[in-house]
Amino acid sequence: MPTVEASADLMSPLNLFLQADVVVKTVMIGLLLASVWTWAIIFTHALRLRRINRQTDRFERDFWATDDIDAFHARRSEDKLPIAVVMAAALDEWRRSTKTATVDRAGTRERLASRMNAAVAAELDRLSDRLNILATVGSVAPFVGLFGTVWGIMRSFTAIAGANNTSLAVVAPGIAEALFATAIGLFAAIPAVIAYNRLTHGLDRLEAKLSRFADRFHATLSRELEVEAVTGH
Repeated sequence: MPTVEASADLMSPLNLFLQADVVVKTVMIGLLLASVWTWAIIFTHALRLRRINRQTDRFERDFWATDDIDAFHARRSEDKLPIAVVMAAALDEWRRSTKTATVDRAGTRERLASRMNAAVAAELDRLSDRLNILATVGSVAPFVGLFGTVWGIMRSFTAIAGANNTSLAVVAPGIAEALFATAIGLFAAIPAVIAYNRLTHGLDRLEAKLSRFADRFHATLSRELEVEAVTGH
């Protein structure tokens, strides 16, 4: 039994790391740092996206319930929500396009759509910052771990040749160290891939929500243009 316990201790993650070659250790440390960075990005983006979705729903509900859009905008002028940025862009373009005596209604509609679409795209670019890191870690980490594994196995075969001994006791530690590098690579890659897909899906849903708001607000402003055309203002 003491022999079995000693073997188990030798195969513990800490001992596998301490006994590993410097190259394999470097690979393991790099993958662990990538994993920590990945989890930080995951938690930061997931919490922020959840908060933005909740506040966006509340903002949109209050916006469509108001009778005075200008007053609503004045109250929410400091709001940094994506939907607030889209609203502000639309109102800014509306004021620029309708302040002249003669209003180009077709041109105003086109500029409103362009400004709101640009605002939606800019906000999504801002929110998706650093998500490419998750995609990079998810695709590269397994291969980095595999490199550590190949290096460790090569080192084990070199040790076998030097000792002229092919017993499992000689082979097992080196191969275990090598496989441990692959395990760390997968530990870093799998959460990164899952989180990237989930967060990208969440951003797609937010984009759809912002686009629906932009289309509805564009229709509202277009009707206002028609009213002004009829009344002659």
